[in-house]
Order: sequence, then C-alpha cells, then structure tokens
Amino acid sequence: MTTSTQPLNVLFLCTHNSARSILAEALLNTIGKGRFKAYSAGSSPRANQQPNPLGLQVLQSAGIATAGLHSKSWDVFAAPDAPRMDLIITVCDNAAGEVCPIWPGHPATAHWSYPDPSAGDTPEEAKREAFRATLHAIRRRVDLLCALPVAKLAPAALQSSARALATS
Repeated sequence: MTTSTQPLNVLFLCTHNSARSILAEALLNTIGKGRFKAYSAGSSPRANQQPNPLGLQVLQSAGIATAGLHSKSWDVFAAPDAPRMDLIITVCDNAAGEVCPIWPGHPATAHWSYPDPSAGDTPEEAKREAFRATLHAIRRRVDLLCALPVAKLAPAALQSSARALATS
C-alpha cells in the first residue's frame, strides 16, 4: 500500500474464473473493508463463461454481495489502462502452472491451492457443500490477510507475507 488511503489491489486467478477466484474476489471485497480492492480473472475462461450459480448462491447465503461479479480473462488486467495490481494470487493449481502475462508494476505473487468445488459428476447438494467448504477455506486465508499489519503489506514484505498464508 503506497499510502494509508489507497487500497491494496489483489487479483485472484483461476483457469475459468467461475468458482474459486470469484469466491475469493467477493470475500476480500467484503472483509477487506476498503483496505483491499479485489478482482478476479481466468487464464482461459470459456466463451460466454459466467460465475457458477452454486458459487453465487453460497456467497448470497453467507450475506456476501454478488452484484458485478463476472468471469473475464486475465488479459484485461495486463492491459496498460488496467488497475495496477499489488498482489496476484492463483487459487487453482492449473493457473499456478501456466505462463502468466507480464504484469505492470511486477506485483507480488502467491499460490493458495483449493480443489475445484464444481469438479466431478456429483449431485447438486454435494457440489453446494463443496462450494461452502471452499468458501470457508478461502475465508480463513482472507481473514489472515486482512489481519496483517501494514508493515507486512509493504511492497518489500508482501510476497513473503502472502505466500506464508498458503500454509495457514
């Protein structure tokens, strides 16, 4: 954070930007209370990709706003006029292994691994429970990120601080 009034911009990445990255964006924007501004994107969202409806339902059930959430390509955030990111966090193992764009400003990076709650051929209630579990797992790390003191969010410390949360 460059000043006390500017939020830390955080981009959550996943392959399709339909589940885990959407959950993380919504959570951080809610919990971060203006200290953080979260975004999400995917390395290869499908044509007409939308956030997973079960993910949106789980967010709404938890009292987290879903207005404005939509799937998009990470290319949006590599453009010269895009918001400058301070931290980029991959939330799926596929996206973590891909070659990312060159991000303006060379932000800190971290990988927080979560299984895909939408994967598999299971009944809808089992998938809904997988989304709930993923939401709670992401929330634990987001709570820890939000609780970090300002010194741990400074550019020189941010990468190690965010990566340390991957084991929390």
